[in-house]
Amino acid sequence: MGFKILYQSGGDKAYAGQIIRYKLSVLPGIKVHWMTEITQVKEPQYFIDEQRFGPYALWHHQHHFREVENGVEMTDEVSYAIPLGVLGRLAHALFVGREVNRIFDFRTEKLKQIFPSSKS
Repeated sequence: MGFKILYQSGGDKAYAGQIIRYKLSVLPGIKVHWMTEITQVKEPQYFIDEQRFGPYALWHHQHHFREVENGVEMTDEVSYAIPLGVLGRLAHALFVGREVNRIFDFRTEKLKQIFPSSKS
């Protein structure tokens, strides 16, 4: 989706109230702005971000972290809704659902590159 961070308040450390603005491509040639707020942080267990402005009618994303043998397990819980009623549901069925999954698949692969498993 071509995420580009345009602004992040207060530096790189997540805190409640932090605002992050992005530009992303929802379809080829169609770019939208997206603003999220970190609403809760409980280190090292979790943090939550919610959309304040953007392409979703609702976006609530929980990032959970759990210490496991040889590292940390990260789990996401995402609740979202698409606007535009029937058209939104059709868009979700045709491509939005796949794109949301693709975002998390991409992140999983990046994390594996950054933090290679010691398992053989």
